[in-house]
This record gives sequence, structure tokens and C-alpha cells, in this order.
Amino acid sequence: MELLSLDFLARWSHTLFGITWIGLLYYFNFIQGGYFKQASPEALSDAKAKLAPSALWWFRWGAMFTFLTGLVLFGVVGDRANSFIVLGATMGTLMFLNVWLVIWPNQKIALGLTPDQGGDAAAAGAKALLASRTNTLFSAPMLMGMFGSFHGGGSGAAPLASQGIGTGLIVALLIVLALEANALIGKQGPMTTVKGVIVSSLVLTVVLAGILQTL
Repeated sequence: MELLSLDFLARWSHTLFGITWIGLLYYFNFIQGGYFKQASPEALSDAKAKLAPSALWWFRWGAMFTFLTGLVLFGVVGDRANSFIVLGATMGTLMFLNVWLVIWPNQKIALGLTPDQGGDAAAAGAKALLASRTNTLFSAPMLMGMFGSFHGGGSGAAPLASQGIGTGLIVALLIVLALEANALIGKQGPMTTVKGVIVSSLVLTVVLAGILQTL
């Protein structure tokens, strides 16, 4: 009963913090970015000084506690872990690292929150946007990994403790790592527009699910 209670609390808290984090990720990518392009100079200045820093606070700490509760949940899952949850956990971890090591540091420069440190605001903003777009790209397949951990089909749903690491998981992880490398040193490509990143995320979900289920 104690283990079941920990399992329940871990899932509940992980989901709650995850809603906060990903909800704000979608807000930044689908709403705030477009508004910043259309806002008057006065409104833009006010939003950068007051709205964006507050939203970023909730955003990065939502990411932090999603990650921490995910570690607890992963420990609870134990030998029930399969390819789906490993893929989802890997993508979630990369998204968390993008928030704290790429998005937040560069957003501070882009928004002028660290004037004493200087830096190219435009370049910093571009770096933060690419990482944020990549997190949006990862969000749908990451969720697929979470749900597929117990409801997926094919070889990817079998526990790794009994089946080992299969070809499908290796291929899927290599794709994810290549996309993460692009987030750090590449370009937005089809993720430049909101429609583009949504479609790309859905396509990536189908591709990764197919790989885990068939290879």
C-alpha cells in the first residue's frame, strides 16, 4: 500500500507540475511571441519588464519540479520501465536542461534582465527561441512516451528488465539526440511558424511511435 501511495503521489504531482510547465511553453510559443511582434513599443516594453519575467519564473520552476517528480516516478516504476517511458524520460530531461541552461540564461539577456552582463540581445533571443521551439517539438512525443509506458503496443511496451534495450529505442534516441543538437547549434527550419512546429511535433510523434512498435 505504501508503494502504491508513492506511485499515486508521484504521478499526480508529476502531472500537475507538467501541466504548469508545458502550458506556459505553449503560451510562449503560440501566444506571447505573436503578441510581441504586434504590440506597440510601450506595451512591448511593459510586457518585457513585468509579464515575461513572471511567466518565466513559473515556467522554469514548473520544469524543475516536473523533472524532480519524474525522477521519483522513474524510481517507483523500476523494473516496469519500457522503451516508451525511457524515450519520454529522455526527452523530458533534455527539455528540462534546455529550460535552465539555454532558454532562461538567454532570455535574461534578450529581455534586458541582466544589463550588467551585457550580451547580444538579438542573438540571445534567437538561441532561446530555437530551444523553446525544440521543446515544443518534443512535447507531443514526450507525452506519448509517458502514456505509452503502460498502454503502448509492440516491442516497445515490453519491460526492459526482461527484453533489454531494443533497436527501436536506440534509433529513436539517436533521432532525439540529433534534434537536440540542432536546438543548440542549428536552425529552426519548419519550426519557424506556429503551424510548422505543431505539425512537426505531431509527425515526430507518429515516427517515434512507429519505430518503437515495429523495430
